[in-house]
Amino acid sequence: SRGQIFAVQLNPEADFPFQSASELTVEDEEASDQDEADRGEADIPFVGISERLFQVPVGSGDFDSLAANDKNLFVLSNGDTSKLQKVSFTPNAPKLSDYASNVRQFELSADGETIFVRTGRGDNAKFLLLPANKDFPSDTSNNAVRLSDWTLRIDPKQEWRQLVLDAWRLHRDFAYDPNLRGVDWDAVKARYVPLRDRIGHRSEVDDLLKQMSAELGILHSQIRSGDEPEDVESGQPSFLGATYTVRANGLEIASIYRGEPDRPSTLGPLQQPGIDVRVGDILLKVDGIDIRTPRDLSDALMMKAGEEVLLELRRGRETIQEIVTPRTLWSTRPLHYIDWVEGNRDRVAEASGNQVGYLHMRAMGAFDAAAFARDFFEHFDKDGLIIDVRGNSGGNIDSIILSTLLREAWAYWRNPSHGDAYTNMQQTFRGHLAVLINEGTYSDGETFAAGIKALDLGLTIGTQTAGAGIWLSDRNGLADGGQARVAEYAQYGADGRWLVEGRGVSPDVEIINLPRATYEGGDAQLDYALSYLSDKIASEPIPELIPRPLPPLGENGQDID
Repeated sequence: SRGQIFAVQLNPEADFPFQSASELTVEDEEASDQDEADRGEADIPFVGISERLFQVPVGSGDFDSLAANDKNLFVLSNGDTSKLQKVSFTPNAPKLSDYASNVRQFELSADGETIFVRTGRGDNAKFLLLPANKDFPSDTSNNAVRLSDWTLRIDPKQEWRQLVLDAWRLHRDFAYDPNLRGVDWDAVKARYVPLRDRIGHRSEVDDLLKQMSAELGILHSQIRSGDEPEDVESGQPSFLGATYTVRANGLEIASIYRGEPDRPSTLGPLQQPGIDVRVGDILLKVDGIDIRTPRDLSDALMMKAGEEVLLELRRGRETIQEIVTPRTLWSTRPLHYIDWVEGNRDRVAEASGNQVGYLHMRAMGAFDAAAFARDFFEHFDKDGLIIDVRGNSGGNIDSIILSTLLREAWAYWRNPSHGDAYTNMQQTFRGHLAVLINEGTYSDGETFAAGIKALDLGLTIGTQTAGAGIWLSDRNGLADGGQARVAEYAQYGADGRWLVEGRGVSPDVEIINLPRATYEGGDAQLDYALSYLSDKIASEPIPELIPRPLPPLGENGQDID
């Protein structure tokens, strides 16, 4: 997102630093030389402050983290790589110039003479202290802060005590209900905070914080772990993105998790371009180690994530070899998910004769907005659409999706040589909609489902959602990087009704996916959505866009009623 830089004149007598001098401008030398300490607190007149807005005369950009001293304005500019830029206070064509590249953070000292700059990240991060009014030096060795010289002593017991007390304060000060749901929060402090002295591990801090915050009965407050000890020496498993059946001479590849062919980043180790591994192949060896059982495969792939391994496979009477790169458990999970989505897409397309589209939204974040755009506009011209938000973990883009579904076509164009009509509200969905929800539909996924019902956009099918309706800002961090998320913003309907929290969204049609049937590949909720849309399309077909005869020469078009 691009923006511009503006300045507000807090003191009506102060000069805008980029303003050209005029014959009426009188510089008060005595005031300019006045000691900072003698000025006292500023008395800002807020009346008329909106009329004292100046625009800094530089171009627009993706700016962040402004700071200024008496000579320069500094701003962090985001892009392909973040960089620190500065502009000198001058009325003569001021221009942003690059000060330093790959900057993650900066800050000016209180006197404005020194600037702290952090470049790079991780092991490549550098921390520099530089003269603010000079150019960035070519050699920063004398400006680097040597963190290797620092020794920080942290007493875990003292830190854990601080975390518990801070979490208690955060809930007291930020919870959406100032009365804290009638709970005696001081009594909660007296009961829970002393237990911090019995904690022996960081994970137990989370247990205590969860029990304490649960006293408020808010479903949308969570505890996120912070500085946990890590085990980097135990074995880390890796995976090929497939399922197997035990055979006498090895493991038969029963299935390979499908990715999206037009998105190579979603393809698993056995689907990469140039790799010829197929369902039905018998996996015989990994790096020369015989594979007879799943345990053999697990042992052979231990600690191999990100490294090339040699597979030996049998296909009929032929023995083949392929070099592949296994993945960690974390990066294999998306393969399971994408394979499930692709299966649902194929199932819907086949059952409906491609009349109905299907898309699943895993969450409601920036990545999911891109996924929605990619998937929705593939199906906008179909007679029916299933939007699946089962297991949706939330976010904050429900308004974007709902506004897309609210668009209505009111006119269209048609070229006789092409035949197809296209509406002026381009790519508007005109068909019938079904939305799948379940107990795993959470947070903004629930707000989306509630919007579907309130705006009468389609039929909701499935089971009642989780009931986490109060929104958060994620500003409730703890000292060690953990978080005591506090639900801050209660949600109401336009008529003032209390929504979602503690209750969830009830489906228009309740359909339960029974565990055994689901395990065996069934999906009663999806089947019902397909049946509903099939009947709906048959009974209420989408009106065709058929133009009336063209008016004779000399007659004008008609006005809109």
